[in-house]
Amino acid sequence: MSEAVQKTRYHFNKLQKRLRHYVGDAIADYKMIEAGDKVMVCLSGGKDSYTLLDILMNLQKTAPVDFELIAVNLDQKQPGFPEHVLPEYLTSLGVPFHVIEKDTYSIVKRVIPEGQTTCGLCSRLRRGTLYGYAEEIGATKIALGHHRDDILETFFLNIFYGGKLKAMPPKLLSDDKKNIVIRPLAYCREKDIQRYSSFRDFPIIPCNLCGSQLNLQRQAMKMMLNAWDKQFPGRLETIFTSLQNVAPSHTLDTRLFDFSELKISRELISDVSPDTSLDILSI
Repeated sequence: MSEAVQKTRYHFNKLQKRLRHYVGDAIADYKMIEAGDKVMVCLSGGKDSYTLLDILMNLQKTAPVDFELIAVNLDQKQPGFPEHVLPEYLTSLGVPFHVIEKDTYSIVKRVIPEGQTTCGLCSRLRRGTLYGYAEEIGATKIALGHHRDDILETFFLNIFYGGKLKAMPPKLLSDDKKNIVIRPLAYCREKDIQRYSSFRDFPIIPCNLCGSQLNLQRQAMKMMLNAWDKQFPGRLETIFTSLQNVAPSHTLDTRLFDFSELKISRELISDVSPDTSLDILSI
């Protein structure tokens, strides 16, 4: 084995171990996967979902609990979509999979005017279809490939454009309470996922529907965060940690903290002389 190959293998193993650690921590912290779960892993053909499936399959071999994995792709009938890529790849892995065929592409192109962002409607249609299929097959968890950068981008999008202090939760119960969505890559950095994807040489399928839409608000958030990461190392880690250390009494939301019921309490200490009290207060 050449020195170059050994070095590459060393860096890959180190990276894989780090991602496994982050995913394992996220699963444990939020109790994402439990014994007997049937986890539906949603594959788009991008680096994130490929990495998610790869790490979950790896963890499945050593996890202290038994759980099932089924990979699911939604073929949205985008022109030129290489329908053979995912089935061939998943067959080679030996993982159970299913491809849902639904022409959401035509709906999006018909409803959204030319030049406007299609992401919102596309994601809603995709989510509805995947939720329905999860119920059909009895999946107890739906795993998505969103990572730490996605969560931070969503956080700032909601602040700048939505007027909300809201991010993307690692674990979510759907509004109808019929599905639980998990994001095992929540602690993983996008640049690590990109490197891992390159190491593994996943057969990436680009999204032709929205991939050419530049100047999106999310892209602006990504550029801002990347600039901060370069100029202020550690800032993104601190911001992400702040999302796990929320102090409702120090925000302005009356729904989270009942400010109206705040009352002062000045009980006197009966066994302390006035002079002693003054000494205490002056400390």
